Amino acid sequence: MKKRGFTVAILLVFLLVAAGFVGAKSLYETKPVPKGERHNISEIIPAKAKWEKVVKGDGGFMEGINFDRKGNIWMVSPMSGELLKVKGNKVEQVRKYPGPVGAKFHKDGRLFITDITGVIHAYNPKTGKSETVVSTYKGKPLNGLNDLVFDKDGGLYFTEPMGSSATNPVGRVFYLPANSKEPVLFADKIAYPNGVAISADGSRVYISEFGKNRVLAAPAKNAPPSPETPFVFGQYEGGIGPDGLAVDKAGNLYVAHFQAGEVVVQDKDGFKYGTIRLPKGTGTFTTNLAFHEGYLYVTESSKNEVWRIKVNKEGLVPYGLQ
Repeated sequence: MKKRGFTVAILLVFLLVAAGFVGAKSLYETKPVPKGERHNISEIIPAKAKWEKVVKGDGGFMEGINFDRKGNIWMVSPMSGELLKVKGNKVEQVRKYPGPVGAKFHKDGRLFITDITGVIHAYNPKTGKSETVVSTYKGKPLNGLNDLVFDKDGGLYFTEPMGSSATNPVGRVFYLPANSKEPVLFADKIAYPNGVAISADGSRVYISEFGKNRVLAAPAKNAPPSPETPFVFGQYEGGIGPDGLAVDKAGNLYVAHFQAGEVVVQDKDGFKYGTIRLPKGTGTFTTNLAFHEGYLYVTESSKNEVWRIKVNKEGLVPYGLQ
């Protein structure tokens, strides 16, 4: 009887391992090695594409760029504590917050805003009212927050970098399930988690580890079971670190490289197309990115300018515009 039980146990282990390999086949399947360069930045931007200045702000530190359903640009400024909206060729203050850093629209029209005070606000453009969505984790106040992104289910990933650095990697990333007020810990021990984005297929979460000048990839909270584990998706040179992130429908990742004055572009396997450098005379504080009607928009925060450039790829439609 013991022998039979042992045999059944071995068979079950074999079946589980086999199932794991079948599920991971596409992930670990070998691919042809290219003879030449894998990519060129010309695959991303047209040959004659040129940067265009969209608008210039009066002050603050503009970032957190978003588009609403009408095509209006919204931003925030942590330095001046402003929620901003572009009207014509001017950047106007909508309301004040203590220290707004990141912003993303929800399907219901509210703009969710992370704050350096450790709070996520939800601003309703129709009513002008604002409410606190989350401010604690397990009953304790959150540290300063930075960026956020909704998944297809309406769950919210957000980063908590304040107090962390390359020598003190204690930053955290949280996940707030849809219709919940209690966040769950998604990742920790990160050296200043900054920007955050979700892959085109929804299986990965990209995290800008600003303090180590790299982007991490981790299996998404609600992704199907997979043998994939968190890993370094991209390592960068120069500048200080990656800030805002954006993804196109082909799965390519666009990285605002802060203090480098450029956007790094990688394919879904992490291989680089190259960089899109801002034009001469601009600043190097590339902070956030957004796609809109065939253009990639970039906030440069040292001079408070928004720039855009034509791209060959269509941006992933954010949750708030679906």
